[in-house]
Amino acid sequence: MALSDDIKNDVQTIINTSWNKRDGQKVPETGEVALAGGAVELEATFLYADLSNSSKIAKELDRRIAAKIMKSFLAATARVIRHCGGKVVSFDGDRIMGVFYGDSKNSNAAKCALQIKYIVQRVLRPKFEAKYDSVNNASFKIDHGVGVDTGTVLAVRAGARGANDLIWIDRAPNLAAKLSDIRDAPYQSFITASVFNRLNDRSKFGGEDNKLMWESRVWTFLGQKISVYRSSWYWSP
Repeated sequence: MALSDDIKNDVQTIINTSWNKRDGQKVPETGEVALAGGAVELEATFLYADLSNSSKIAKELDRRIAAKIMKSFLAATARVIRHCGGKVVSFDGDRIMGVFYGDSKNSNAAKCALQIKYIVQRVLRPKFEAKYDSVNNASFKIDHGVGVDTGTVLAVRAGARGANDLIWIDRAPNLAAKLSDIRDAPYQSFITASVFNRLNDRSKFGGEDNKLMWESRVWTFLGQKISVYRSSWYWSP
């Protein structure tokens, strides 16, 4: 059978298969969702962290140094996500996605965003600038963006046998990814109003004066104006 026939059969099989949907009690593992028609619906909060200036990093720096920057960013960010109660579910080049579940998912994700800022600006950047003159003298600074949104999502298993993974369907993961692309220094952390309205006080206020750490803004997503909050604060892990 020709490859085109295999592809046509795959697409038709997917179209004809009914979803076997169940409610999720936790963030599922890939193997816990059936490849044929399996789907898990759950309330979750999604955090995307994206390394800034990745094209400049690759162009201006020795590729061995560039690789160390990217590896350090992903390793540190993954550690912070897990420390804050999230689950790392995917890596995509120079970005990482974490999923938070449970009663404190929004507060934990917001706290995680501020801790990632601390790690990038107080650990990664100074260490690489101190070690490599090329980083210290580059046309850019090591930086990042984080986006967070929450909602009901559908987790389905996609791909082919032997090469598949979970994908997440609904607004939250997509909007979180778009928010992580915003470059508005010193504001590296962006959350939606849906997240902000569910924050506990500790993730909302900070400093000796107990100031609000988030500023309200309006942002356009798919032609619709939505309320988001940005923060220039960082939080030491």
